[in-house]
Amino acid sequence: MKYSVVVVDDHILLSQAIGGLVDAFEQFTVLYTCKHGQELLDKLKNPKNIPDVVLMDVNMPILNGIETTENLHENYPQIRVLALSIEEDETVILKMLRAGAKGYLMKDAKKGELQKALLEVMEKGFHHTNTVTKVLVESLSNKESPQTVLKERELEFIKHACTEMTYKEIADVMFLSPKTIEGYRNAVFEKLNLRNRTGLVIYAIKNKIFVP
Repeated sequence: MKYSVVVVDDHILLSQAIGGLVDAFEQFTVLYTCKHGQELLDKLKNPKNIPDVVLMDVNMPILNGIETTENLHENYPQIRVLALSIEEDETVILKMLRAGAKGYLMKDAKKGELQKALLEVMEKGFHHTNTVTKVLVESLSNKESPQTVLKERELEFIKHACTEMTYKEIADVMFLSPKTIEGYRNAVFEKLNLRNRTGLVIYAIKNKIFVP
């Protein structure tokens, strides 16, 4: 079984080219392409049009990538969003990740890098490049509260969450139920004002909780 992908980009020729690249990957197939976020949301009303992952541009008319990603995060949490953009501004990158994107990739990425990113988003739940991680760490440097206190088991959970393990595997390693692990995840996200696992990895690296 292949993972299904939708490409959302207002540049039609580029969208088609990206779709052709993705279709060439053994593990993926493109369902369709969209010119903007609203077109995607309209298509998703049909359950047959719901993909595994969306390659999302940021700057688009009608409904941009940030707004669309927020909508997907709220209404279609099973869809994983991988941002694919020319925008290198740290504010834009941060907004996309906080909106719920599982990773952020530049459009000048090589074919193999795109394939790796898609696979990691599906298998690990997130993808982050060294460049984007550096930008995010710098942008977050003054935004976490120094009073944030994490319990020992929460720190242990964070270290495991920075690996390739699924939440179920983390539950097994920590000898806890998946429901308890879900509780740790929610508590940590709330304490650190985070919305996804990518942000947690960045926080852990910055604060030397996890060393890659």
